[in-house]
Amino acid sequence: MRLSNLTLQDKEQWVKAGIELPAFDREAMITATKEAPEWVHFGAGNIFRAFPAALQQKLLDAGLTKTGIIVAEGYDGEIIDKAYRPFDDLCIAVTLKANGSIQKKVIASLAESLRVDSDFERLKAIFKAPSLRMVSFTITEKGYSLSGPGGKITPQVEAEFAAGPDAHLQNPIATLSSLCYERYKAGKLPLALVSMDNCSHNGDKLFAAVDAFAAEWTKRGLAELGFLDYIHNTVSFPLSMIDKITPQPDESVRQTLISAGIEDMAGTRTAKNTYVAPFVNAEEAEYLVIEDKFPAGRPPLEKAGVLFTDRETVDKVEKMKVCTCLNPLHTALAVFGCLLGYTKISEEMKNSDLVRLVEIIGYKEGLPVVVDPGILSPRKFIDEVLQVRIPNPFMPDTPQRIATDTSQKIPIRFGETIKAYLASSSLKVDELKLIPLALAAWLRYLLGIDDEGKPFTVSPDPLYETLSQSLSGLQLGKAGPFHDTLAPILSDKRIFAVDLYEAGLGQTVEAYFAELMAGPGAVAATLKRAVA
Repeated sequence: MRLSNLTLQDKEQWVKAGIELPAFDREAMITATKEAPEWVHFGAGNIFRAFPAALQQKLLDAGLTKTGIIVAEGYDGEIIDKAYRPFDDLCIAVTLKANGSIQKKVIASLAESLRVDSDFERLKAIFKAPSLRMVSFTITEKGYSLSGPGGKITPQVEAEFAAGPDAHLQNPIATLSSLCYERYKAGKLPLALVSMDNCSHNGDKLFAAVDAFAAEWTKRGLAELGFLDYIHNTVSFPLSMIDKITPQPDESVRQTLISAGIEDMAGTRTAKNTYVAPFVNAEEAEYLVIEDKFPAGRPPLEKAGVLFTDRETVDKVEKMKVCTCLNPLHTALAVFGCLLGYTKISEEMKNSDLVRLVEIIGYKEGLPVVVDPGILSPRKFIDEVLQVRIPNPFMPDTPQRIATDTSQKIPIRFGETIKAYLASSSLKVDELKLIPLALAAWLRYLLGIDDEGKPFTVSPDPLYETLSQSLSGLQLGKAGPFHDTLAPILSDKRIFAVDLYEAGLGQTVEAYFAELMAGPGAVAATLKRAVA
């Protein structure tokens, strides 16, 4: 069996292999979508195929919609060339459940896959279509940034501000803004731009980036004055909270599919080092909460499990998850896991000290400042994370993956909790013990030396080069003091959301860092002492 439209026609062999097939007429779906597109998604990575694409398939299978999704990739077009088009835009989604069972399903809800660089004219036509309702995004938090590590607008963005919407644009938000301008010129047609990225106030970040281009282009006379008003009043930018752990396609999962008789399941890397495969593996748990603000209407995704609510509730849910109940726990496990030589998150949960670390960060230090959103229980959410999701031995998730871009995550995952303590009349910031330890461990991690004194590869991070240079003079086993080296970092509000010295935690982080630097074995010893 090979994943293609043709082989799916022989349904019996797929059913014998234990693989669920789509229940709708895919050819009719493709035709209907191309004639009247309703949903475009930017970001062709694993989370999209495992979650939003699977949600739309539920609607198609139930006969609740006739159209599918058009996916576009702007950062790494090779994803389309290597993981989509050779397989007729089909994908196998493998759900790895905590009880050891595996669900295998062909995802067929994609009508078309596009490269932004070579298919831009096609995207223009789609954005001009009155039928288009929503455009969603999983382009990572970096995708919305218009500035460099120093906080200044990048030269590329400055050039695109000056070039205008009709130029050949490279920045993902520039290309999106250009497409929105096409929709504006086609009749000021309404649209919802829905970030589904795992970052705080994702809709606001998307709005700020698009608004920057609209403002500059109109100010410079490169776009009609009405375009800025269109972005402000006709296009919506709903907030969302997304949660589903979707690791890199795993070799053991590939072997499972091969054993079922499926060919050509090998993964490959693109020139930009993206690992892609014709299958995705993910956990069973999934949450998607979206602000119900869709001026052109939307698919009935609530019937596929999406929770639609008001802006305030989405904000509470997002803060609950990103600031307390999952993401900080993941980051703590990621940096300690890399330092202690782990290659699976689930294996870390067999270490009682690491379990105690995330229990204290979640339940004791984080939960007191969480506002209950009402539609999800924060305590039950942490219970599921720590008792079911992270310990799942069948999930091939790695601390190395989660450690990627940590500098971009820390202000939200830890900084917001610190700020909440500072603003509280009943909580004292010096009661925080293990959040400062996690911050110190991240700085220790940036040295690229594990707890045995062996070098390891630090995961990609936009601030790594700058931070590693600042820490370059430090050596494991060489006593401090470290204040002169750490002070410029710990006082940087862009990294921690607060000046840690002003917050009363700078010296605590310094002290932990000194312990972690004592020599081989110091990371494990410091962790054990701190959680005791």
